[in-house]
Order: sequence, then structure tokens, then C-alpha cells
Amino acid sequence: QVQLVESGGGLVQPGGSLRLTCVVSGSIFSFGGMGWYRQAPGKQRELVGNITPGGSVNYADSVKGRFAISGDNAKKTMYLQMNSLKPEDTAVYYCKMSHLQYEYWGQGTQVTVSS
Repeated sequence: QVQLVESGGGLVQPGGSLRLTCVVSGSIFSFGGMGWYRQAPGKQRELVGNITPGGSVNYADSVKGRFAISGDNAKKTMYLQMNSLKPEDTAVYYCKMSHLQYEYWGQGTQVTVSS
């Protein structure tokens, strides 16, 4: 059974930083099919950034230059470094892993940016 568990969310002031972690457990790990998404209250879930099968990373325009995705294959872990956080970054952040025709999601971690 595959499980994704996010951690690292919390309350941070505007301009601050947080690092989210997504740990994958189970027999399947596909770093090239992983990504971060977020969902703000009353809004649809949106892509923050993802890793292509070729290994390149794409980011939403709203986070380019502020957020960075990285990972550790040996630890089956993906990170989201978030800098220069803004109130509009407030959302529940989810990690996702795609493998063949399946998608696996974590339970989400809340990020709140407020003074």
C-alpha cells in the first residue's frame, strides 16, 4: 500500500519561509511523477509545481522564483521550499505521486501566512 504523508505546515508571517516535506511509503516510488498542489478555502485545487518524467521541474507562475521543489530518492522524500510567503499562499498543500494510471495523494498540510 502506498502512502504519502506531508508535514512542515504552520503559521508564518508574510515574507517568511517554510519547508514542506512529503514522505512516500510503500513499494512504489516515482519521483518523476510527483508534484505539489494547494487548495485555498472556496477555491479549486491548483498545481504549485511538479517534476516531469524527464526530471525537469515546472512551477505555477504565482510561485516562480519563490518556491523550489527538490527530493531525495534514497529517502523517497520530496520537499517544497517556500520563501517570501504571501497571504495569498495560504492553503492546504498536498503532494501527489503519479505512477502508471494511478494517482496517490497525501492528506495535506495547512499553511497560513498572516501577520
